[in-house]
Amino acid sequence: VQLQASGGGLVQAGGYLRLSCAASGRTFSSYTLGWFRQAPGKEREFVAIISWSAGSTYYTDSVKGRFTISRDNAKNTVYLQMDSLKPEDTAVYYCARYSSGILYYPTSFDSWGQGTQVTVSS
Repeated sequence: VQLQASGGGLVQAGGYLRLSCAASGRTFSSYTLGWFRQAPGKEREFVAIISWSAGSTYYTDSVKGRFTISRDNAKNTVYLQMDSLKPEDTAVYYCARYSSGILYYPTSFDSWGQGTQVTVSS
């Protein structure tokens, strides 16, 4: 599967952005998909994940109540709505397809998009 992330940009603290991740493949609806982020000098960090049916979602504690992951299987797209953005949310955001293993480990994901930069100014 090929994943293409978009929607990043520069926003002031307290603002919002919506990231999109478009996927190729006719079996998109069977994928569990996640978002990660990586700030300069830091390891890639799990952000959120959504099951193939959208029946289950899971977030890292630092974004709970501010970020919402969703998907539109008809459009082969997964979204990350980011509200109340903080400077510490600044990072390159990646979408990825879950394969197996612990949900929040990057090694559990087997396909990655190219990343989209999110910069939050204070």
